[in-house]
Amino acid sequence: MSSMHFSLSHVAGLLATTNILGALAKPYVIDPIRHVSYQGINSSPGIETFLGIPYGLDTSGVRRFAPPELFVPSPGYIFNATAAGPSCPQAVGGGFLYSTNVTYQSENCLSLLVSRPAGIANGTKLPVMAYIYGGGLNTGTAYDRTGAPDGLVRESVEGGHPVIYVAMNYRLNIFGFATSNALRGNKSLNVGLRDQRLALEWVKDNIHLFGGDPDNVTIFGQSSGGLSVGMQVLAYGNSKPVPFNGAIMQSTALEPTMASNLSFNATSAIATAAGCNFTDAYSTSPALISCLRSLPVESLLNLTLDFITETSANNDGDIFLPTVDEDFLPDLASKLVAEGKFPKLKMMTGWMENDATLFTAPTIETDNDTRAFFEVYYPGLNSTTLTNLLNLYPITDFSPNITANLSAEFYRSAEIFRDILLTCPSFYFASAMAKKYCNDTQPPVYLYSGNQTILGNYLDSSGLPGLGVIHTSELSYLYGNLSIFNVTDAGLPGYHFAPSASDYELARQVPRSWSSFAATGYPSEGNDTLPGWTSAYSDGKGDGVVYVIGGGNEGMSGDNTAIQKERLPERCGFLNSEVVIEQLQY
Repeated sequence: MSSMHFSLSHVAGLLATTNILGALAKPYVIDPIRHVSYQGINSSPGIETFLGIPYGLDTSGVRRFAPPELFVPSPGYIFNATAAGPSCPQAVGGGFLYSTNVTYQSENCLSLLVSRPAGIANGTKLPVMAYIYGGGLNTGTAYDRTGAPDGLVRESVEGGHPVIYVAMNYRLNIFGFATSNALRGNKSLNVGLRDQRLALEWVKDNIHLFGGDPDNVTIFGQSSGGLSVGMQVLAYGNSKPVPFNGAIMQSTALEPTMASNLSFNATSAIATAAGCNFTDAYSTSPALISCLRSLPVESLLNLTLDFITETSANNDGDIFLPTVDEDFLPDLASKLVAEGKFPKLKMMTGWMENDATLFTAPTIETDNDTRAFFEVYYPGLNSTTLTNLLNLYPITDFSPNITANLSAEFYRSAEIFRDILLTCPSFYFASAMAKKYCNDTQPPVYLYSGNQTILGNYLDSSGLPGLGVIHTSELSYLYGNLSIFNVTDAGLPGYHFAPSASDYELARQVPRSWSSFAATGYPSEGNDTLPGWTSAYSDGKGDGVVYVIGGGNEGMSGDNTAIQKERLPERCGFLNSEVVIEQLQY
């Protein structure tokens, strides 16, 4: 893969051209062909951001559950991109204190933001990083402060590979993933994924105006955002052009239970609760959808949130999931991967060391508890498969945390859960991509395990001790801004915000490696990136070598005893077998 490395002097030259109104003037972008313009803000020193740019039409009324439609500005239109747009309908409140509490909501939510180094000269073609947020496909917003792009963009400049950053809103929960056969015939399933695709096509057509290269776009996402990236890679079974050429999937790439009836049952139950119970989700009658479309947005959202709360003990939290629709997803995700029905891309995927502790029942204490936990979450696993799975994770491999009142069995369950949901699907997809690069000595396919967090003391003070390097831990480093986690004024007893020198080092290295990968296909190019990170595969073969990020034992995992103890080749070999994937239903 060709390398495009910017020296710091070259970066300085690119950024030397400032707006003719002066360094403090608001950034302004003009489309000379369509005669529209964008007015943005100086979001922080050296960073220009354009907020709330609509890419799709209002999705209320008859457009609820319908495929998104492109927003086309009239000639002379001025985009006031100085304030964030509304987030898509979702739960309000809850979550960690450092996250954004979403209150400004609307079905007219299909907007995006663009952030870039200040003073980009006309004709500049910087690599583009397009982010898809996570949140279980139930919550999330492009405007969450944990994803504020200024630090990432700034570190990309310092690292020698300046990037343009994009994040998009997309429809969530029942609004984005209602699943009914009545929606199947008019391409109205997976509309949340279709929103993302429309936003990526907007990037392809418009990002040159902001100094981005439409031919070098890397999409990335965390949690269900990582799942979304995986679905975008598999979209249409590779039968249509792809508006990106790189993919980063953080903490999941594919999701078990996608092929189950979860989303069908949820849609049907919510329709029944709404009084639309004259049909069911398996019917092809449009009456159910018409009835749901007639509901006020607040009523439909509240019914959805009630259903999610009532059923949360019986699933892993992700109820509204992508579904095979014979169009956007033409077949089972696992089958599309196995058959190589995806474009040839540079790929990075990984997980956090304790990625599933946050979602594992802290009351688990016995082998029977562990078995019961997985019987509820993954009912497709038969007794023999579950027994063989548990045997791969002997309790002697785990130790209790007496101080945190968490048993060895809890940590055993959490590691099994992590591997089922997050780790092994990453190996499955990465290995398939490496095989498509089998003619390359070092396929540009990278695996990582995050082994450091700044959230430990926060979790302790919040009554969640002993969870380790939890889900989302990489975001604090990736966005290069640790200060948002300084919530000492929020009344958390005993919480002290005290990042270590190695935390600050990772807050430089991680965004620089992500932007290096986006620019060149190699995560260790440039200044102060994570050192020595090489391809996970040799000639498309092997089990996949993992790069450990942080934790004092950084680097490729060949000699890492902690990684070796996890027996990932053996365990993922079992979980990624055809028979087990069929039982995991994806």
